[in-house]
Amino acid sequence: MKILKTLIRVYTGNLDETLRFYEDLTGTTVERRLPMPAIGLELAQVQDILILAGPDDALRPFRQTRATFLVDSLDEYHRFLTAHGATLLSPPQQVPTGMNMIVRHPDGAIIEYVEHRKP
Repeated sequence: MKILKTLIRVYTGNLDETLRFYEDLTGTTVERRLPMPAIGLELAQVQDILILAGPDDALRPFRQTRATFLVDSLDEYHRFLTAHGATLLSPPQQVPTGMNMIVRHPDGAIIEYVEHRKP
């Protein structure tokens, strides 16, 4: 059971402008960009920054989530978290990159857990 990467979240209405800023800030380029038309958002990752872009009404349900943890086993984290007082807000489900779940930790932090699909 291991957290492979922690991504902070940035929310924006203008993905291209925000991407340019974070690419300039980090001196790197976007690692991945993923349209999600079913929920009205587009996601992009620059280093350890996950940018969620879209109109305010589409972003509203996601804004309380503080970070995304990329993990090696969603099942193991699901068992660990529920055994340690966390509340499952969104059960494990298929997403374009693999599987995810949204959890409220005992301290109140809302975190997305993602296990990327293995190639």
